[in-house]
Amino acid sequence: MRIAWRCAIAWIALSALLVVPLRWLDPPLDAFMIEARIAAWRRDDRHYVFRHRWVALRRISPQLPLAAIAAEDQKFPFHHGFDFSAMKAAYEHDRDSPHLRGGSTISQQVAKNLFLWGGRNYLRKAIEAYFTVWIEACWPKRRILEVYLNVAEFGRGTYGAEAASRLFFHEPAARLTAAQAALLAAVLPEPDRDHVAAPSRYVERRRAWILEQMRDLGGPPFLRVLHAYPDRRL
Repeated sequence: MRIAWRCAIAWIALSALLVVPLRWLDPPLDAFMIEARIAAWRRDDRHYVFRHRWVALRRISPQLPLAAIAAEDQKFPFHHGFDFSAMKAAYEHDRDSPHLRGGSTISQQVAKNLFLWGGRNYLRKAIEAYFTVWIEACWPKRRILEVYLNVAEFGRGTYGAEAASRLFFHEPAARLTAAQAALLAAVLPEPDRDHVAAPSRYVERRRAWILEQMRDLGGPPFLRVLHAYPDRRL
């Protein structure tokens, strides 16, 4: 029992050391970036190009965070890390569609990208849920959204809003239009298959749906609701 308690305390301390500093410090890389770069190196893939440039949330057009919320997690400002109704709907959708939707919240995706590995299994989902609780407890919603938009993969080797905006639209992320933001958000579930530069009919339909959802949410003023949730202290 003594060893078990020491292991538990050590695990909690390690979790705090991993999560709490990232409330203020911008991670230069995340687990998915490292995994992709190692995989490209092992394959000797000379065509692989890594693109990533961190920018503060204030330097990203409000259209993109709105599009990401509209596409991925419309209850993001209100939940505490999990949306169980979305998980159930995603499970039912994925049984009958070749296009996986997924039910993870933005907070869960941040936990997965920062600390975990690819694939789907119960162990990874359990650890993801654990880190999601930590992130929601330690970071304000605006910080969670800022990290998400800087580590999300928008194309092979292209991570974050700034790198994606400059690659696909030759503009900084601050100048993204609603249509461009919706297109970036449309490929978020499967950026290896769906492409911003050559969008399929499915991606175009998804972009149109995201634009509609953005309008239904009320446009960029919807983001003001994030200020209703002040920074939560440990």
